[in-house]
Amino acid sequence: MEENNFSQTVIEAVDAKAEWYDREGLPDILENYRLLHTCVRNIFEFLSKKAIITPDPYKLDKKISDINAPEDTPFTENERALTMGMRLSDYESNLDFLCNYYKFSISNLNIGAIKKLVALNNTFSWTSLTPNSPKINTRALAEMILRGRQNLDGLTNSMLTDSLTKASHAMRDITEQLKELTDFQREYYKGQVRKEVMGHPHYSLPEASASPSAELAQIKKIFSSAMGKAPFYNELIEEIIQEDTAGNKAEIQAALLKKLNVAKENKGKKVVQVDTKDMIMGALRVLGAMPPQLEAVQQKLDENHEVLESEHNSLMDKIKRALRKAFNIPEKPLFYQILISDPVTDTKRREKLNFQQFMTELATRTRRFAAACVKGSPGYEKVQAQPEEKILEFVNAQLAESNKMLKTLQGLDDFFKQAAAPENKNKVKGIKMELTSIKNNIVKANQVRAEYQAYVEEAEQMKKLGINNNEI
Repeated sequence: MEENNFSQTVIEAVDAKAEWYDREGLPDILENYRLLHTCVRNIFEFLSKKAIITPDPYKLDKKISDINAPEDTPFTENERALTMGMRLSDYESNLDFLCNYYKFSISNLNIGAIKKLVALNNTFSWTSLTPNSPKINTRALAEMILRGRQNLDGLTNSMLTDSLTKASHAMRDITEQLKELTDFQREYYKGQVRKEVMGHPHYSLPEASASPSAELAQIKKIFSSAMGKAPFYNELIEEIIQEDTAGNKAEIQAALLKKLNVAKENKGKKVVQVDTKDMIMGALRVLGAMPPQLEAVQQKLDENHEVLESEHNSLMDKIKRALRKAFNIPEKPLFYQILISDPVTDTKRREKLNFQQFMTELATRTRRFAAACVKGSPGYEKVQAQPEEKILEFVNAQLAESNKMLKTLQGLDDFFKQAAAPENKNKVKGIKMELTSIKNNIVKANQVRAEYQAYVEEAEQMKKLGINNNEI
């Protein structure tokens, strides 16, 4: 009867901690993976723009349905740019799958799944990213980043350093969190054995209580029918038996229950100060990750423009360009007819786009994001000094411009692919990968803004009712 009471206590403690993990622990791990994903995407875009890596051309065609760590096999120096481009692409895709599609729950993140996460985490040693690393992927990435830092402007260097620092901190937290989760999953497995096997109608407690070997025999007898395809972990089953039969079982049981304990929340009123200004500034920080992608887009669009211009390369065209250059005469405005798609209304319309003007505006917007949306920059501090209402107006304006810019870029991408002569189509550079990253940033910034507005509106309603929204 004593063992039965202990089993029930353990089961209740395991269920309570599993509920805590699903509610708080696992969302924290997911947030750290999201931070890591943003940092990796920034580093990937930086190395791509510098032409230090060659992005995987088939990245968007690959479908991910489970966690698979990139390879870590040796490669030659000639293969470095392409191999590291593919491995970074695969790593970023796995993080994207984790952040947007993977189910973070105790039932899904079992010991086997955690091993896959650990293997993925070990692809790059973010906490020790040095050219002396014994790991080939880490060593190669560190060398590439050092190469990319040469003659780098201060702002880009600061953004790169920020991404590397945050990636290191995120991975350190993830490693610690997964270690604790692994320990709990062992206890969760043992709790399931106690619930499903030892609570089974055919499990004989009197027989099992006779000796440790008798308890093991009872567990083995019921295990497959009660636990289905779950593996039989001898080590963990032995721990259960030790907890029930060891001479010092009282100490073992007390230590186990202490480990499974979830700190109770203070039932009294606790004031939590929520920095709403920092909440809305968070939307700007998300937009601050876009400059490397926008710069890559500008470079590709300029090259695509040159491809089209090369198709009009007659003697007269050359003379006109030479004269304009000699007398410093500005080029005539160049207009492209592009198709703008609106996913909200599911409509399409043609637009006459002044290409040079758009590219100038795009460069200006890129500089604005870099100056005003990166934490610690003078522009960011200037925005942060404004009242929240003004900050929200600024965020709304940036998001509106960003959405309009995204539609135009998608239209330009389609235009260049269709407008080029057949013999030049392979010279046109697509920007679909950059557009996906930009779109993800806009969606995330929109999410942060919506969360801010919902909180502020709720606080205002609570205030009208005489309730302090910061009391929990």
